[in-house]
Amino acid sequence: MSTQPVEVLVTVSFPEEIIEPLRHISPRVRLTMQPVRGPEDIPNDVWNRTEVLYTDRLLPPVAAVPNLRWIQFHYAGVDHAAGNPLLSKPELSITTLSGAAAPQVAEYAVMMMLALGHKMPDLHANQYKTDWPKDRWDRFRPMELRGSTVGIVGYGSIGREVARLLQPFDVKILAAKRDVMQPQDDGYMPAGLGDPTGDFFTRLYPITALKSMFKLCDFVVVCVPLTPATRNLIGEAELAALRPTAYLVDVSRGGIIQPQALVTALQDKKFGGAALDVFAEEPLPATSPLWKLPNVLISPHISGISSQYARRAVSLFGENLTRYLSGTTLFNLYSPENGY
Repeated sequence: MSTQPVEVLVTVSFPEEIIEPLRHISPRVRLTMQPVRGPEDIPNDVWNRTEVLYTDRLLPPVAAVPNLRWIQFHYAGVDHAAGNPLLSKPELSITTLSGAAAPQVAEYAVMMMLALGHKMPDLHANQYKTDWPKDRWDRFRPMELRGSTVGIVGYGSIGREVARLLQPFDVKILAAKRDVMQPQDDGYMPAGLGDPTGDFFTRLYPITALKSMFKLCDFVVVCVPLTPATRNLIGEAELAALRPTAYLVDVSRGGIIQPQALVTALQDKKFGGAALDVFAEEPLPATSPLWKLPNVLISPHISGISSQYARRAVSLFGENLTRYLSGTTLFNLYSPENGY
């Protein structure tokens, strides 16, 4: 086993008590913390010796990092960096933080399914009217989550954690993923979370069969990554397949659902309503009709925010750093062909 030092550069700001465990993984690890605004703010000699880079969006020129062997991104999605020349550097491993945000995003998805099913937008609007409606038994009759059918588009770390959280509700889970021949998950997930062996769904659909799956769903959660293959994945035909009473929750990336098709379907009440956390244009313009639709809940891309994210991020990075030092396959290796 090599005894050579491994120079690790972290460009994301972490409290020292969170980052400290990384310093004790191995005496080989030489950790440099240097949160900066741009690659030009890091000295050339630091770039030159860096072998492992932990970063959010900050990427150096290829020529500046001759010894770089691995990039660990701070986020699950790396679509923002897909075209960067550095990602094509020979013998460079690239990993994502898939799994670190899964607990809080899955909680958000379940919260929004309950909110939509229990008519929260209508209840909130009614509160402002200070009204005690006589037809409340009909107007506020819920679509109960218990016993319903939930479709999950993208059965990765988030989708699998949604499925786990739904188990007490006795729901039927239908899932769609790129590779239906691989129901198990070999990505990172904290112990006890998710569905690593694929036990929680009733049926697994190929991504090309979304219309067939949507026809059966009371709720649909979209959590597939944004890639060239998934951009505009859900359009007019898929939305038209939803039941008039179905609800949609989108925690994926803006661009998965065709924006105009979504607006039109919601305006025409083709399905029950939607909770939207991501948009093709962010911030969502004030002129967007989505803001004022009564059957829509909007949040400003916050489903992945958590006070625990930094700890989960460093925990995952620590697991991967241990694997890197031992020559073991890293968690969440990025595939240029798949786009995630």
